[in-house]
Amino acid sequence: MILTLIFSLFFGLLSAPPSTSVVIFASEGICPYEPLIRAVVMVESNNGKYLFNPDENAVGYFQVREVRVKDYNKRMGTDYVLSDFYDYELSRRMFLHYCQGRSFESVAKSWNGSGPKVQDYWLKVQRHL
Repeated sequence: MILTLIFSLFFGLLSAPPSTSVVIFASEGICPYEPLIRAVVMVESNNGKYLFNPDENAVGYFQVREVRVKDYNKRMGTDYVLSDFYDYELSRRMFLHYCQGRSFESVAKSWNGSGPKVQDYWLKVQRHL
């Protein structure tokens, strides 16, 4: 018992040196398009199960096509190639670039393209939202 008391008193005197700095951890922030991202990925690639579509020559989680890569490169001053978009994070950045202040519906429809099947695509996306 005396030994426990001595150890308690000794270790009670020990402490970390005082610090005058403050550590702030930055968060990624809130992405309002995250639900749309998840829905589009489900519709486009079944959450990554089908990362290549030979019929459309589309790749990755978001099923990016060559025309989209060319447009993105022109807008951003980059020189990506289609195969770069197997990378989820790069594809996500591209997708978010096209979102900028737009509604879920307009983003989803324009991501799919144009034509009579755009409304069907939007309905598929809505089921995953």
